[in-house]
Amino acid sequence: MSYEVTIGIPVYNAEKYIRRTMDSALAQTFASIEFLILDDGCTDLSIAIVKEYQQTNPRGKDIRIVTQPCNKGIGEARNRIVDEAQGNYLYFMDADDAIAPNAIELLYTASQKYDAEMVCGSHERIEEYGEKVNHVYHKYAPMVFQEENEFALWAYQEYNNLQAMTCNILLKLDVYRKNHLCYLPISYLEDMAFSMDLPAYITHAVLLEDITYYYFCREGSASRYEKRTNIEKREIESTIDAMKYLKSNSARWKEKPFFRQLVCKVLMTCYFVATHIVRNESIINPPFTQKEIRDVMHMPSFFVEMFKPGHCMLKNFYLYLLGVLPPSLSVWLIKRRIRNK
Repeated sequence: MSYEVTIGIPVYNAEKYIRRTMDSALAQTFASIEFLILDDGCTDLSIAIVKEYQQTNPRGKDIRIVTQPCNKGIGEARNRIVDEAQGNYLYFMDADDAIAPNAIELLYTASQKYDAEMVCGSHERIEEYGEKVNHVYHKYAPMVFQEENEFALWAYQEYNNLQAMTCNILLKLDVYRKNHLCYLPISYLEDMAFSMDLPAYITHAVLLEDITYYYFCREGSASRYEKRTNIEKREIESTIDAMKYLKSNSARWKEKPFFRQLVCKVLMTCYFVATHIVRNESIINPPFTQKEIRDVMHMPSFFVEMFKPGHCMLKNFYLYLLGVLPPSLSVWLIKRRIRNK
């Protein structure tokens, strides 16, 4: 069958939450959807529950399960979904989140109206820690981008302009395939690494103020370091490798008007990683040396382009210094900045 949209859901041991996710996906008001479930080596009842929906839900015939030979992690799972998807557009969900009933209809309608390659909705973050539940709303101002480099300039202008999420983005499948875009094989910040690359490939984009996605964040999740009691060093090292990839990959955009802003965003992400190492040094096993923390901020030689007068110059220079100063001084500056916040 052919579909307008594929909803891709990577699943790994999510039996506690998968019903909520499937219920919200299958309740969509938009008709032409393929529900592509990626079994990433589940050892619980997650896939049995999905198969139950295949048999009992009126849209069960549109549910397709693809199985990885073993657990390969979220990055590889997303890549397999890109390879397997049959829709003209791809929309990712996580297996413990939910979407509004009209999410796909809203995003797809905007894509058709503006001939957009990419449409982003707003989201609500629901933080569940024991009895405490926090609701955090991220709403975009409605915006339409139609000119070359316009979306990239906006996305890289400020660090938080575009949320570092793979989910809640309706993206033409051809954007992935024609540009050979893929996710890095890491378990933390794979969304950030991908979303850092993506704007450079997009000309026509739309942002919606409508809340279309509900992102559930629980105690112990990989995205919440401050709520954990132990972090393995290799987990963070894979993220550092992703940052090295982003630094190297940035070279291809040296002649673009958004290059300086892109470099600043990459280095700010490195700074984000370095500060998390410093904040959580007591629970990282084995610990990072000061030199290893300093080297997170190291930049390739071609980054000297970022020192040209203009936007981000002073910020870029400070971030550059953190990567070349003696390790003890670099770490001291990071700690001092943390204390002063």
